[in-house]
Amino acid sequence: MRIVITGAGGRLGSAVARHFACTDVAQALGRAELDLAQPDRLAERLDRSSFDVLINCAALTAVDYCETHPEEAMSINAEAVRVMAAACARQRARLVQISTDYVFDGETGTPYRETDIARPVSVYGESKRQGEVAALEASDRNLVVRISWVYGPDRPAFPDMIIQRALENDHVEAIADKISTPASTLELSKGLEALIRAEARGIVHLCDGGSCTWQEYGQVALDAAAEAAMPLKTRTVGAIALADLKKFVAKRPRYTALATDRFTEWTGLIPRPWQEPLREFVRDYLAPRS
Repeated sequence: MRIVITGAGGRLGSAVARHFACTDVAQALGRAELDLAQPDRLAERLDRSSFDVLINCAALTAVDYCETHPEEAMSINAEAVRVMAAACARQRARLVQISTDYVFDGETGTPYRETDIARPVSVYGESKRQGEVAALEASDRNLVVRISWVYGPDRPAFPDMIIQRALENDHVEAIADKISTPASTLELSKGLEALIRAEARGIVHLCDGGSCTWQEYGQVALDAAAEAAMPLKTRTVGAIALADLKKFVAKRPRYTALATDRFTEWTGLIPRPWQEPLREFVRDYLAPRS
C-alpha cells in the first residue's frame, strides 16, 4: 500500500510515519514539504504524488491561537482538508482525516459516540468539525478518526510536563474537573493501521481505554516515574479547577471521553486501559532521560 502522511514533523505524524515505514511504502511530508496554509501549492504537490491512502495528521491545534485567528484556523483545518480530499478523489485514493474530541460541547456525562451531535464551543473545534465535513462529503470511502489527549516520544506533552515539574518543584497541580482519555501515539499508530486495513469509513473514535481527569492522568504519570526511580521532589498531583485557569482564551469542553465500540467493531481490537501505555511510555522514554 502506498501511503502519504502529512504533518510528519508533529507529535502524531512522526509516530505514524515511523510505524508505516516498517510495513508499507510510506511518504512522510512535514510542513517544509507540504504547507496547509498554501492550498494551491498543496494541490499541486499532492497531484505529483502517487498514493492509495493519505493520512492527514497536520493541523493548527493551538486552541487559544485559533480563537484569535479564526480565518487561519479555518484555512488550515477545514479548507486545506477540502483540497486534500479533492486530490484524493482525483487519484481514487482514500483520505484519513485526524480530528478531535473538541468537536463536542462537553455537556454529556457519558462517553461520546460517533452518532452524537457535534457541537463545538471554540473556533478550533468548529474548524476541525468543518474539516470532518469536507472529508466525508468528498467520498464515502474516506475516514475521520477522532482522537484526544495525545502524547508520545516525538514531542513533549502533558506527561513530560507534569514529570518535569515534579522533578523541579515540591508541589504540582492539574485540572481535576475536566475529563477525557489519554492516547499514546504508539497505540494510535497501530489503531490507524488496523482501521485502514479493515477499510473502515465514516467516523471512528480512537483512543486508549477508559477516561480520567488531568489530575488522575498526571498522578499515574508520577506513579510510573516513582516506580522508575526518577528523582521526584513530589509524588502527588494536587487539584485545581478549570475555572481557575483565567489565561485561557477559548472555552474548553469539560467532558469529552470517547467511546471506542465502533473501532472494535471494525478491527476486532479492544484499546488497552490508558494507564498501561502511559506507564510504558514513562518507563521506556522519560525515565532513561532523567
